[in-house]
Amino acid sequence: MRKNAPTLNKHPMTDISLISVVDDDESLRESLEGLLKSLSYNTAVFSSAESFLSSDALNTSACLILDMRMPGMSGPELQRELISRQRNIPIIFITAHGDDDVIAHVMADGAVDCLLKPFSEDSLLKAISRALSC
Repeated sequence: MRKNAPTLNKHPMTDISLISVVDDDESLRESLEGLLKSLSYNTAVFSSAESFLSSDALNTSACLILDMRMPGMSGPELQRELISRQRNIPIIFITAHGDDDVIAHVMADGAVDCLLKPFSEDSLLKAISRALSC
């Protein structure tokens, strides 16, 4: 482990918890996938909300890291779709656009956190820890 790396209070099921990442930015997806794998999480990455909805990860994800704005279905639209399907997956939103009204709405709809890009590794790991303890 790197010196001064953030620590994570690992959830008891860390080694089998699936964390899905949905973001249209390929470099961010790859970066998050590498970080999560280095912490022994199973990961699944998707470039769109639609591809996540059509995958097996829909039924097996313990946490969803979700971009707010994407082509096609947006993050908040995916959140509403999951609610309508009664899929209670803890969601951490990530966004480069700090729209206070949208953030307030997704938080009111049950999001665990909303992190503004660029966010720190430590803030992401803390949000994941909260999400996995839901």
